[in-house]
Amino acid sequence: MINIVTPSTLPGFMELMPQDQILFNKMMDTIRKNYERFGFLPLDTPIIEKSEVLKAKGAGETEQQIYKVVKGHTDMSMRFDLTVPLAKYVAQYYSQLSFPFRRYQIGKVYRGERNQRGRFREFYQCDIDIIGDGSIGLINDAEIPSVIYSTFKDLGFDSFKIVINNRKILNGLFNSLNIEDTVGVLRTVDKIEKIGRDAVEAELTELGCSPESIVELFKFLEIVGTNDEILAKLKTLDYKDPVFIEGRDELETVVKYIRDFGVDEANFQIDLTIARGLDYYTGTVYETMIEGYESMGSVCSGGRYDDLAEFYINRKLPGVGISIGLTRLFYQLKEANLINFDTKDYTKAIVIPMDEAHIEASIELVAKIRNAGFNALVYTENAKLGKKFKYADSINAEYAIVIGDNEIANARYSLRNMETGEQNEFSAEEIVDYFKR
Repeated sequence: MINIVTPSTLPGFMELMPQDQILFNKMMDTIRKNYERFGFLPLDTPIIEKSEVLKAKGAGETEQQIYKVVKGHTDMSMRFDLTVPLAKYVAQYYSQLSFPFRRYQIGKVYRGERNQRGRFREFYQCDIDIIGDGSIGLINDAEIPSVIYSTFKDLGFDSFKIVINNRKILNGLFNSLNIEDTVGVLRTVDKIEKIGRDAVEAELTELGCSPESIVELFKFLEIVGTNDEILAKLKTLDYKDPVFIEGRDELETVVKYIRDFGVDEANFQIDLTIARGLDYYTGTVYETMIEGYESMGSVCSGGRYDDLAEFYINRKLPGVGISIGLTRLFYQLKEANLINFDTKDYTKAIVIPMDEAHIEASIELVAKIRNAGFNALVYTENAKLGKKFKYADSINAEYAIVIGDNEIANARYSLRNMETGEQNEFSAEEIVDYFKR
């Protein structure tokens, strides 16, 4: 007797019904096409790597989230992001690559995170990076927002904001104010909307900040306005720290080039509170918010880093890049009813033979439709006509073509629009021409 196992999916692993998978694939294809449009080259690294390779840059909490793979005596783990495999790849194939190396990768990563709604243990990341050999120009920092802008426009969004900053500005500010616990201060300041200014000031005092430095810190954080107004206000601050000045000048240059790349001013904004990757990013940083849905958090983030592959090769390889967490983004967009792709053109037509005697003619017609570049299928099962049309509805076919004796005799086919119910008679060649129009 067969022991029946109850089918179930592990928590944190997403499975979709076909219509949702079509939407997901369309989003992925849109992202991929934009990455390729900007000249990024495809890369696909193994899901499983040597543990020592993955852990070279990961420690603490990250190491606790890594999935181990048990097979033989080799210590292996599943990749938890696409950046560490990129670092290994660039170091391993350094002599064969052309720099600046522009790569994109779309693939699954695995993290043993605490299971909670909207968080996944297996998820797709869509990354781009531009890696330099020794150095890389600031213009690359400005091109990244143009990729984000183009991608989210093509995904169907108009109201989104790419917020940018430069970590050197914050680092130089902290140097000027003699603030040592930069991580603690940034985390505390980030809670101001939740706990209020008084509570934040109290925490900053506990972290060792002087009253004068707290006043200066809030004066800095309250700098708002248009991009040009913020840049002008930064120049009025009397901070002589060279790191602060360098970051301010870099930010001004990046903003200039972002405009040159054609990014609409309504879709990017300087935000001096953006820090990101406290121990990783060293210059320009980005976050992307969908306006009206800021509770989603950043849907595309990244920035500039000083040395991608320092743990794998004795060469300085700075870079700049971004990542879109596609699985989480798709889940959030579905929850908010923000996905607006049309899936009706996925299956252009279903050819329905009246009975088995008409299957051969149906196959010949569907072959012509497919050869013209359209998705089509034949309903091959023996069923009543009503069931066949119900199936056509269930797969969201755009058109249905019924073939019987009359259609074969006259070489004319009734093309039915499944949404409107409108029917027209065409020859096979006319059907193809109609689809092309």
